[in-house]
Amino acid sequence: MKARKMRESNSILLHCIAGALVATLLTGCTVGPDFRRPAGPGIDAYTASPLPERTTSAPGALGESQRLIEGATIEMQWWRNLEAPKLDALIEQALLTSPTLATVQATLRQAGEIYAAKSGSTRYPQLDANLSGQRQRFNPGALGQSGEAREFSLYSAGVGMQYQLDLTGGNRRALEALAAQVDYQRFQLAGARLTLAAQIASTAISQARLSAQLVSSEAILHAQEQQLALAHERVRLGEASQDDVLALQTQVEQTRADIPALRSQREQAGHLLAVLSGQAPGVTKLPPFNLDDFSLPVDLPLVLPAELVRGRPDILAAEALLHAANAEYGVAIGRLYPQINLSASLGSQALTTGALFGSGSAIWSLIGQLTQPLFNPGLPAEKRAALAAFDAAAAHYQGVVLEALRNVADVLQGLDSDSQILAAQVAAEASAQASLNSAQRKYALGVASYLQLLTAQQQVHQSRLGLIASQAQKLGNTVALYHAMGGGQIIEGAFISEIGHPGSN
Repeated sequence: MKARKMRESNSILLHCIAGALVATLLTGCTVGPDFRRPAGPGIDAYTASPLPERTTSAPGALGESQRLIEGATIEMQWWRNLEAPKLDALIEQALLTSPTLATVQATLRQAGEIYAAKSGSTRYPQLDANLSGQRQRFNPGALGQSGEAREFSLYSAGVGMQYQLDLTGGNRRALEALAAQVDYQRFQLAGARLTLAAQIASTAISQARLSAQLVSSEAILHAQEQQLALAHERVRLGEASQDDVLALQTQVEQTRADIPALRSQREQAGHLLAVLSGQAPGVTKLPPFNLDDFSLPVDLPLVLPAELVRGRPDILAAEALLHAANAEYGVAIGRLYPQINLSASLGSQALTTGALFGSGSAIWSLIGQLTQPLFNPGLPAEKRAALAAFDAAAAHYQGVVLEALRNVADVLQGLDSDSQILAAQVAAEASAQASLNSAQRKYALGVASYLQLLTAQQQVHQSRLGLIASQAQKLGNTVALYHAMGGGQIIEGAFISEIGHPGSN
């Protein structure tokens, strides 16, 4: 008889748990509007004026004409298009050892575990086992009864279940918000990888530019010092004035002051490359970069605006925040509706441990609780605050998209102007070199003076400084284009497949 009662109690608890699960499956209503992806920018070009199909070409290194190809696939390792093995090795190492990436990766894991914890505690009932023992003293006199005081032990063991029915879907909206936060961190990681690779490539190009400019500046200083020595000799011979010497001395000192600055900037670029790759600058000496290490990609990808907003990490991250704000709005609405909590327990109590699991010791309870907010002025305010948060996220998303479009437009415009500037610099350097060749021939024939030869040499090196800056600028804007286009990031599918907009229903 007692065994049958124990089985009936077990059956009641199991039916309670099953009922909670069935109720969860049957509740299909979810408060709040479903989120829909924002529409694309609705434009098919980045600039008001049409861009040329090909950039201007210039003879010499890094002067190739570049072509923009619409819809071209961007390679995951886009930096390999620069054909710089030292750069490839450095970026690949940085992707493995960068502390910045390690921070974002840990944050992504944290967001995933927070989602898993919330999912487990809201989707399924919570079961807890308990075992307790207590010693009590009962005094009948304290209750106005006769009899002697008695002491006894009470032991209990059991299993308890708690579950909140998600009738309105508020819990599902909360999980949706957390899943959107996971998406946000995933896109942040993709953006951090893209930015790290672009920053390393840009810094390497900057170091190469500084190295080349340092060589030309030292050559200019050498020519100026020789010119200054000739001026001193001419003053001694009475062929020049002291003012001529002072003017040349000023030029020499200005050039001499530029050289330490260039050298310092070059070393600082090396320090930055070490840190970006997760190394201490004082321990590791990285091989320096030169402009000859790089090649200019001839074909460049051009992602259309409608595709850009679906592949650029910072835009996708802003979209994930918008998704999370929409879900939080649904959570705030859910708090206005009834909440049903179920709890059940099954166990046994006895005065001795031996009788704890014996017949006649079974106990059970089943509790259902319905809570409906009647007067809580804070809940409507929370709903309005959640809606304001969504409006802020929507404005933030729009700002990120507009900034991304501006970024691409600036880079595209820069690529075209860089090519024109480089062509002009190549022509200027060629003209200066032709002038130097003429001065050398005249000097060899005794028609031109050594001073004229030194002046022509300085003009060549001055022109080379501008040419070096233009070559580096064109390389840098090529890297900036890959960065602006999203860098071929292969972003895994979003944590939540359906995303939308509060105004959808």
